[in-house]
Amino acid sequence: MSDVLNKYLPEHAVSTVFDLIVANQVHLKIVNERKTRHGDYRKGPNGKHEITVNASLNKYKFLITLVHEISHLVAFEQFGRNIKPHGAEWKYTFQRLMVPFIRPEIFPGQVLPLLARHFKNPSASSDTDATLALALKQFDPQNDKNYVFEIPYGSIFRIHNGKIFKKIALRVKRYECLEINTGKTYLFNPNAEVELLPG
Repeated sequence: MSDVLNKYLPEHAVSTVFDLIVANQVHLKIVNERKTRHGDYRKGPNGKHEITVNASLNKYKFLITLVHEISHLVAFEQFGRNIKPHGAEWKYTFQRLMVPFIRPEIFPGQVLPLLARHFKNPSASSDTDATLALALKQFDPQNDKNYVFEIPYGSIFRIHNGKIFKKIALRVKRYECLEINTGKTYLFNPNAEVELLPG
């Protein structure tokens, strides 16, 4: 298991993550990329704790995602099954489990203050923290995608499922975009990755 983890995690995080997996009897599955989520946790019908994480994540996102999912398991075991999935108990657990990893041996220096700020009140997805998501994205393999917030208003873009949109306006923290085929309006997170189409 440690050999597998070495491939996906920062080197100095491997033994601590391995201990977390063993202590919580996690059955970890590393899967091909799903567009809608980075990972998930469920208790299987056999009572096994199953966690899946996308293989395509860079090692820092992989670590945050894996600890996020283990936090669900630990919070449910400690506080009961009736808690909200991303409620106060989960936030407390996620903060506690992430603390040993927020160190310069594990995360690059420029990411550490952003992580520290994020974990004062962690959200359901680190992707909703645009500053942190941008800082982590620089460790992804190069691709030809843009973030929604980077492209000019009026731009036409395509998302992963082939649907085409036009960027219209900023509404509080998200961008209002018009789906070309249906005329329906959708809201996008600032750091949603899209393919800019020639206008």
